[in-house]
Amino acid sequence: MSETRQQISAWIDEHFPASVAMLQTLVRTPSDNPSGDCTPHARVTAQLLREQGLDVEVLPVPEERVRAAGMISATNLIVRHRFGDGPVVALNAHGDVVPPGGGWTKDPYGAEIEDGWLYGRGAAVSKSDIASYSFALQSLIHSAAPLKGTVELHITYDEETGGHTGPGWLLESGATRPDYVVCAALSYFVVTAHNGCLHLEVRLKGTSAHAAFPETGNDAIEAGCRLMTELYRYRDTLHTKHSAVEGIGQPTLVIGLVSGGINTNVVADNFVLRLDRRIIPEEDPCQVEQELRDLLATFGQQQGITVDAERILLAAPFTPTGDSQRLADIFRHEAGQRLGETVPQRGLPLYTDARLYSAAGIPTIMYGAGPHSYLEANGHRADEKIALDDLRHATHIVANSLYVLLGGENS
Repeated sequence: MSETRQQISAWIDEHFPASVAMLQTLVRTPSDNPSGDCTPHARVTAQLLREQGLDVEVLPVPEERVRAAGMISATNLIVRHRFGDGPVVALNAHGDVVPPGGGWTKDPYGAEIEDGWLYGRGAAVSKSDIASYSFALQSLIHSAAPLKGTVELHITYDEETGGHTGPGWLLESGATRPDYVVCAALSYFVVTAHNGCLHLEVRLKGTSAHAAFPETGNDAIEAGCRLMTELYRYRDTLHTKHSAVEGIGQPTLVIGLVSGGINTNVVADNFVLRLDRRIIPEEDPCQVEQELRDLLATFGQQQGITVDAERILLAAPFTPTGDSQRLADIFRHEAGQRLGETVPQRGLPLYTDARLYSAAGIPTIMYGAGPHSYLEANGHRADEKIALDDLRHATHIVANSLYVLLGGENS
């Protein structure tokens, strides 16, 4: 190990307690999305970064953009540190989180540490990488290595609702245009592809009637039950499709929300459902949406009922762009050296903000702090957690990968 790498490593280990304390503060500051009132968390994060000596640009998202995303407030943060002439590498982590839900054995905002694990909503997804990325950057700054390029931290606040007020807005507004991007993920694999996603809200309109005379109405709930059966039949046909990308599998469809009716003694004149259709990288998102719209139109004609569908979200799959393979190879090598095991390249069945950077033509990968699987981390589930060892490992790996990418020696 070179002297500079030794300095980087020693600085990270010396300041690791401060990294853990930062993560605890981030977890203890709520940023649930929905409801999506995330500017208070951004202010806390900005202050923590400034206390570490980093310059922070605070970028409030225009109100109309925030409302269109169904949020209350959103403010993005960019930290930029220029080492010299060379590429701009952005590290993106999101500070918004899904609401805790039930079933917790720990306080979801407590950031309790037990047996080497830190518990709390956002501990793994992805407040941990706000800490790991910022301390990785600081270790390079304090090493005084003659690097060539710029590192940016992009801390955004709407990954859970689509990313369009976060990276989407940053790129469209011209606030940033990096040459490479690394987005938050887990430590034991490098992600270069993930699924896309379509959310549709489907509304059925029937005719109300007194429950004593149901034949005089047109029951939207009954029609909705038939529609759900048709959608599940469609779902079963997806089993024949398989992605060639390891870790992704097949397309899926889930009906996640249903509602309808007026009262117990009234034939329902309305029924609403929301569905989630995951799109593998080999599929065309627009074709997938049209396929479902055709199914809904045919069902409405056959049942003699009005069926309307509104697109809530269409996220394209994330696929490799440009020389993202070089970026992946650097992170895989550095992770393997640190962890002492082969770190594979793979895809994920979920969708993230990485797709927005890649769609803009920027070589992008996903890598960050966390265990071998999202299930182990309890991501989006009760008792979300991160192993402190993995937080430390990720900080070392990100720092050394940036060191190589920006012109440091290779070993």
